[in-house]
Amino acid sequence: MATAKTRSRKTRFRLALVLLIAILLGAAWLAWGEGLRRTGEAGSAYAARVGCSCRFVAGRSLDDCAKDKLKGMELVSLSEDVQAKSVTASIPLLASDTATYREGYGCVLEEWRD
Repeated sequence: MATAKTRSRKTRFRLALVLLIAILLGAAWLAWGEGLRRTGEAGSAYAARVGCSCRFVAGRSLDDCAKDKLKGMELVSLSEDVQAKSVTASIPLLASDTATYREGYGCVLEEWRD
């Protein structure tokens, strides 16, 4: 049977372990988070523009256009607004961009905001 002293040590060890993991995750986010965010922004912008061109210039369905995603873009999801002739590409918790078809210009990305 475990004593109160043994349980207390286990609790402190678990707390220290959770704290260490939290610190490591925070340090990893500080080290790589900005790069991931910028990569996500570029990826979502690319997918929105290509998806919009596929949908509203080539006239294919959005489901068919989703098949054209490059390797590594599995997390990017596409959605369309048929009335606005736009496609939005998003990466959960990271980035989202919209491209809109404009007659004479093709598909144009919305202006980025910091």
